[in-house]
Amino acid sequence: FAEKLVSFIQEHAHKTSEELAKEKGCFPNWKDSIWNTKINRKMRNAAVTTIAPTGTISLIAGCNGGIEPVFSIVSEREALDGEKFIEINPLVEELGTQQGWLSKEVSDLLCQGVAPKDIPEIPQKLSNVLVTAHEVAPAFHVRTQAAFQKYTDNAVSKTVNLPADATIEDVDTVFRLAHKLGCKGTTVYRDSSRENQVITAARKKVPDLQKIEPRSRPRKTKGQTIKFRMGCGTLFVDVNKDDIGLCEVFANLGKAGGCPAQSEATCRVVSVALRSGVDPEVLIEQLKGIRCLSTITRQKENKEITVLSCPDAIGRAIEESLGEKNEVAIISLSNKCPECGYPMRRESQCKICINCGHNKCG
Repeated sequence: FAEKLVSFIQEHAHKTSEELAKEKGCFPNWKDSIWNTKINRKMRNAAVTTIAPTGTISLIAGCNGGIEPVFSIVSEREALDGEKFIEINPLVEELGTQQGWLSKEVSDLLCQGVAPKDIPEIPQKLSNVLVTAHEVAPAFHVRTQAAFQKYTDNAVSKTVNLPADATIEDVDTVFRLAHKLGCKGTTVYRDSSRENQVITAARKKVPDLQKIEPRSRPRKTKGQTIKFRMGCGTLFVDVNKDDIGLCEVFANLGKAGGCPAQSEATCRVVSVALRSGVDPEVLIEQLKGIRCLSTITRQKENKEITVLSCPDAIGRAIEESLGEKNEVAIISLSNKCPECGYPMRRESQCKICINCGHNKCG
């Protein structure tokens, strides 16, 4: 269709230029041009058709953007003073008003970035053709440009809109295809590649997460200290409470070695989470079961080691402070891992390999 349309325009433009040449004469360099040397046709104009850049110009004029697909049904524009405003495509707005489906609810959905095909009120026949620039595959952007270039004297201005996650390979494919199909030039633009973008598509808004400030720590707290044997020494975990509930955790390794920085970081994050209202059960679930190579290796030789790592010990200490049963990770020497042959340990109703992580429950 594109070739049929533009060939019709070019045919009549050339015919008119030819008629003007008979009336007013050819353009000055006609003798040395292909119109004389190859085509043998008198022309008033060296070139009669071109498709110039119309992106920003069409926005200013409020008209069609040439051969570009509609950038977005709803666009967010930024004015020169930095003010941003939302605009529904004028044609869509006109059709919606005429056909009676453009209600406030539909407008709100469009402004939130919901696709027309996902809005039941918009007729399917219409939503099927409301395809925007980012929904057109890059290759078809180029093929459309090539179709127009075939019957255009000068170059065709066309922007291939790429998504924000487009790769170098995607850009390479566009330019190579444009060269292969005979385009005189092409432009690619990766969405959000510039800090200030004149026009952007309306996107589905992600609700803002509620920010929670942790409650302040009181001057005095009460708690208990729980001792754990580790692969690199003895770990003492303090779990303290305030008037509301658990509020902080400290861990101290009795002997030199281990990873005190990581343990301190874990305790700080856990303490902030507790004072922010995070359910201790969630923290216990995340911490228990984390394994440390040093601890699980020595666990085979030292039966006093009943935890898997410092985070595992911290999780168990929180669990014990809540008054729940703290099950010991029991090593079953009679039950070896079918994958690597190392002993399996039993925790809750599961058997877990301390070496490769293979597990069997029930």
